Amino acid sequence: MESITTPAGITLAFDRYVGGDAGTVILVGGAFSYRTFPKMVELAQKLADEYRLTVINYDRRGRGDSSDSPGVYDVENEIDDIAALVEATGGSAALFGWSSGAGLALLAAASGRVAGITKVIAFEPPFVVNHEDFVPAANLDVTLHKLIAEDRRAEVVKFYMTHAMGMPRPFVAVMRFTPFWKSLKATAPATAHDWAVMGDYMRGEPLRAADWSDITVPTLVISGGKSGDLLRTAARAITAVLPNAQHVELAKLSHNPNIALLTPPAGEFLTGTAKYAV
Repeated sequence: MESITTPAGITLAFDRYVGGDAGTVILVGGAFSYRTFPKMVELAQKLADEYRLTVINYDRRGRGDSSDSPGVYDVENEIDDIAALVEATGGSAALFGWSSGAGLALLAAASGRVAGITKVIAFEPPFVVNHEDFVPAANLDVTLHKLIAEDRRAEVVKFYMTHAMGMPRPFVAVMRFTPFWKSLKATAPATAHDWAVMGDYMRGEPLRAADWSDITVPTLVISGGKSGDLLRTAARAITAVLPNAQHVELAKLSHNPNIALLTPPAGEFLTGTAKYAV
């Protein structure tokens, strides 16, 4: 494990996978994700081993070995974290975001405040762009922040999964008896950061091209054919408003992806090879 301290005093922990000279990519995880999550580790290792990339797999603030800003949840702070990480790990990097991490990667690229972003991969950012599917309540953060402040972690997990992610209650109830429940509770307070990233873009309203017009770097949006309509619609919607993007949907992929299926389009795009090069 390596770590940096950002100008704001946040400690960011990360692992560095050195595969070769094909460039650097930073993995940006989503809700309940952390750098030692097995699929994040597998993705980092495969991108390094098979595509000669240097992969930075980090804990976003409030997760794993990174520190937090309790009670302060602002997407601008996480954009600053990414800026500090890019600078500290070589000054130039692509971003690979997964779920809300994809939203964060796109917002970082749109901000103009992160020097050195070369490309962006957005894997199923959970934008909610119509009222045909689940639409979270706009004031969801009031209850979420209260539960987090009271350290009611199990309730945070259940609340965020059902009210922010739209997962069925019976499915969430069953998860309490899985080995993953402990990890979900450990990362539960960080969901306030995920909502700070995504909340404004989950109101059932179309995405506005003006909000994303500053993302001029090549961007690849990936979705899975086995994912729900909401995520597949979101992938098409964000691709349509980005200036320099293409979308690929992989028939056998889901939001809980088979990394062996996800890696090739990502690696080929990042290294400028094959049909995924923009």
